Amino acid sequence: MGRRIHNLILLTLELYSATVFSQVTTRQSHDRIELPAVTSADSLLIEHTGFSLSYNFDTNCPNWVAWNLTEEKAYSTQFKRSNDFRGDIMVPPLHRVEGYDYKPTEFDRGHMCPAGDMKWNADAMSECFLMSNICPQIPVLNQIWWEHLEKACRRWASQERRIYICCGPIYDKRSEARYIGEEVKIRVPDAFFKVVVSLQQGKEKGIGFYYRNDDSRQTMESAALSIDQVEELTGYDFFAELPDEMEIRIEAQNKLSAWR
Repeated sequence: MGRRIHNLILLTLELYSATVFSQVTTRQSHDRIELPAVTSADSLLIEHTGFSLSYNFDTNCPNWVAWNLTEEKAYSTQFKRSNDFRGDIMVPPLHRVEGYDYKPTEFDRGHMCPAGDMKWNADAMSECFLMSNICPQIPVLNQIWWEHLEKACRRWASQERRIYICCGPIYDKRSEARYIGEEVKIRVPDAFFKVVVSLQQGKEKGIGFYYRNDDSRQTMESAALSIDQVEELTGYDFFAELPDEMEIRIEAQNKLSAWR
């Protein structure tokens, strides 16, 4: 039987997902520094063991995924990569992407919160392979340039003791929308953002990045932006829980050299 054949099963699952959403929203902490200030009305806020995300019902991709990474988590080797791509039961069935929805396509199943950051916990590792944490990424971007940034974040978590990260897709309103998938239509991002903050006392700093979803060469130097610039691109208000003076100061920074 297909995923959406029986209307009664569908209704039951929809009601179950709505209940899960209510529970997640209730227990979600509102002072998590890495979470953007606003989740749009057409989105579902979900909290997993190692990360939180806002899921978009129009694109069937996350709006953003956010987590914090400590030195201990960054270099844990306790659990190996699980590779168990699967649908997220917290997403209503009509919008629930499965691992096979990406095949056959030219796109990788690109992690927003990477498996390399989740080796500290079995549930965290498994849950980062939920398709709610995944976006269509061109292989060159996913396997080279985006991965370079992921590895850099683990180095920064080690040197800073803790960093706060938020990333996600960007859709250009000027370009024609592209989709993959058959039962669930998944919009292909035009680009991706990532913002990172360290709150090491006396050395607070922040930086943003913008990567095109194509096969061009994209170094961290060329992709670096200020968090203010990423906010202009996305419309999100990042790190709004910080004191205003600190937020203004660190969100204006864009020097990659400050992280080395």
